[in-house]
Amino acid sequence: MADHIRVAVTGIGSISSLGHNVGEIWAALEAGRTGIAPLTQVPLEQINIKIGAEVKNYDETKRFDDRELLVYDRYTQFALLAAREAMADAGIDFKKDEALGLETAVIVASGVGGWSTIDQAFYSLHKLGKPRAHPLTIPRMMISAAASQISMKFGLKGPAFCVSSACSSSNHALGEAYWMIRTGRARAALAGGSEAEISLTSQRSWESLRVMASDTCRPFSKDRKGMVIGEGAGILVLERLDDARKRGAKIYCEIAGYGLSADAGDIVMPDADGAARAMRQALQTSGLAPGDIDYINAHGTGTQLNDATEVKAIKAVFGEAAKRLMVTSTKSMHGHALGAASALEAVATAKAIEQSVVPPTANYVAPDPDCDLDHVPNTARRAKIRAAFSNSLAFGGLNAVLAFKAV
Repeated sequence: MADHIRVAVTGIGSISSLGHNVGEIWAALEAGRTGIAPLTQVPLEQINIKIGAEVKNYDETKRFDDRELLVYDRYTQFALLAAREAMADAGIDFKKDEALGLETAVIVASGVGGWSTIDQAFYSLHKLGKPRAHPLTIPRMMISAAASQISMKFGLKGPAFCVSSACSSSNHALGEAYWMIRTGRARAALAGGSEAEISLTSQRSWESLRVMASDTCRPFSKDRKGMVIGEGAGILVLERLDDARKRGAKIYCEIAGYGLSADAGDIVMPDADGAARAMRQALQTSGLAPGDIDYINAHGTGTQLNDATEVKAIKAVFGEAAKRLMVTSTKSMHGHALGAASALEAVATAKAIEQSVVPPTANYVAPDPDCDLDHVPNTARRAKIRAAFSNSLAFGGLNAVLAFKAV
């Protein structure tokens, strides 16, 4: 029966400010090492907030040929690199297994898509006065470009589309991929998200919201000052658990549940009730009880209001069980990668379950009475994780929570 299908995570790929692959990224997360540093993509004299979590030492010409670079925006490049790593990790070649490729979904999220291409087009037209844009501007900038390019590159002919719901985009993408497999609409999926929007326009726009930290990202810490923008991609290979076992695949964990809700309130102010409803639904769909969850990879942006609101929501859902939860924010290390944030966090959560290590909340200085859970400050902790949540609470009140479970 389709409703009894379990969904395994068998491959992960990622690129972020912490490294160009999962091995480098996990080593940084385990060490509590931050990828936040002075920005290099933006003239520092033209911005007030001069830090970010950029992908460092990245040379696109060493990753893609000239023909590919004509059609790949930076965010698409990141998505392709993460997808290639995830498939190699899973040990699947979809081009060789054409039947599986016909039933494999590609759901790749992004908050803004090809932002650098948009910026380049405006600069060319309005600053340089050129009479026309580059002919491939639209195929590069469209928000579904990464999903399309992954589908074409790896011969995936099942359902393919993009999800865009601000900072919850990747959790929505992973959740919908989970439901597709669970209900029999797909046998496997490549799902996650990618973002590369660090630019002068973006940075000045974020500064105007007054939610940015000028020193570093300190989620749940008393003196936290705000978020730090990041970039990167995370892609997961999802497949039927029975299929994974039959082919002897390495299994990181399973996605056991998925909760989503809308605050229907304010465009930027978080709401504890909306977040709590998404977490309760994740418990309900997974069949897990509050006491079964050992770890939460929190949304934890580092703003005063967001972090306190998320802790309030966790307490409302978990009650007494909240006291024994480990609740950390890996955004303290890889920054807030916007539409790709929860993809990076899904990779971190899968590795945490596999390795029995909880990545810390880095840069933590002092406890906040409004954030009084176990935030595993600064140093990773060895701990067996039976089940974990990954929370995303986006602008516009769009909440998505994934429940992961050890197999």
